Amino acid sequence: MRVVEIIADLPVADIEAAKDFYAGYLGLADEQFNLGWVARFTSPDTGAQLQVVTRDETAPQDAVISVKVDDVDAAYADARSRGYEIVHPLTDEEWGVRRFFVRSPGGNVLNIVAHRE
Repeated sequence: MRVVEIIADLPVADIEAAKDFYAGYLGLADEQFNLGWVARFTSPDTGAQLQVVTRDETAPQDAVISVKVDDVDAAYADARSRGYEIVHPLTDEEWGVRRFFVRSPGGNVLNIVAHRE
């Protein structure tokens, strides 16, 4: 398993209300997607990005970061073999990703994710 990208998942009360700050003020104007409860904003100049999340719709807990990997099944198997707490099981989500949530030893919840082919 290889980490491809890490994206911050910032909690917000309302995505539309947060849009002015993240898109207007910070210039992360390219809204890559918006599912109503999670949206990703990207800088058109640098590619820097972050996600804002009101409440994860399919997981029991919100993640602090999303870690894109090249092999989510291998990452899941490795996390289980190491005895890490799986907060949300390996799941094919309807928006085209395969993911699971794992708790780090420090208590942070990470969304480990890959896009389905």
